[in-house]
Amino acid sequence: MAQDKIKFKIITPEKTVFEAEVDQATLPVTDGEVTILPKHRPYIASLKPGEIMLKTNGEEMSLVVSGGFIEFNQNNLTVLADTAERAEEIDLKRAEESRARAEEIKKERISMDDTEYARVAASIEKELARIKVGRKHHSRRGMKID
Repeated sequence: MAQDKIKFKIITPEKTVFEAEVDQATLPVTDGEVTILPKHRPYIASLKPGEIMLKTNGEEMSLVVSGGFIEFNQNNLTVLADTAERAEEIDLKRAEESRARAEEIKKERISMDDTEYARVAASIEKELARIKVGRKHHSRRGMKID
């Protein structure tokens, strides 16, 4: 591995979603956003739902995560994500339908306990992140968005 590259790996409980050497990674952490460059100091953080932007040789690639953790040490960046998808894999119609169902549940259940409310709110946040990243990817590629 070249010293000016980061060995990036994103893993979910089901599989390794993506693995490659990258020039930089921008991630949605609970305190905002962090960009990791080669030789960055060791770093650990919690992820929030949002977009991971990777840059390699001038090319950009987007992934969406629903939460998890990151660890960076000695040019190795490991993302342990609850869920993760590459932007091109996002089905916008399905994401919109899932968000709408979660919003409907939220409206119907006036007396939700805190745990159930947090689950529904997290589902809405996850779907909104998927929609945002999917739309961004489709518009960059000149694809029609329904």
